[in-house]
Amino acid sequence: MSTTKWVIDPSHSEIGFKVKHLMISNVKGTFTNYEATIDGEDIFTSPVSVRIEAASISTNNDDRDTHLKSVDFFDVENHESITFESKSLTKVDDEYKLTGTLTIKGISKEVVLDVEYGGTNKDPWGNEKLALEITGKINRKDWELNWNAALETGGVLVADEVKIAAEVQFTKQVS
Repeated sequence: MSTTKWVIDPSHSEIGFKVKHLMISNVKGTFTNYEATIDGEDIFTSPVSVRIEAASISTNNDDRDTHLKSVDFFDVENHESITFESKSLTKVDDEYKLTGTLTIKGISKEVVLDVEYGGTNKDPWGNEKLALEITGKINRKDWELNWNAALETGGVLVADEVKIAAEVQFTKQVS
């Protein structure tokens, strides 16, 4: 009996985020090293697992990236990975809601993410591909990513709300 697994194609995927800075603009970032699978033929009923290497964070600023890797934020020396394990995928109108457990710094919380199914297609080499756009919002303080600085004019340097944005492509593997 054969089993099917969908494996993320990192060369055609991006896992990113953005957060308000100085209360006036967004700083964007990505993670460059990650793994993700959908463990089954039917993507709508199969479990989704994601593991992101926390130290692979990139905001195009070395000093900021170093700070984000420190104990003030992701504490990558003690917490190498950020993980997500799905619980359910529910259709709501033309989109889907992906519910699962997000673990950052060893703290696990349930989150609900919006998923837009892009469809499936075969590449020129005969590989079956699947595309998803995943978005959502989390409060970084729920995972003890608490560091901040007050501004002279009021407000804070870094907003609590973080917007997640992932454009991901999976390749079907049958064994």
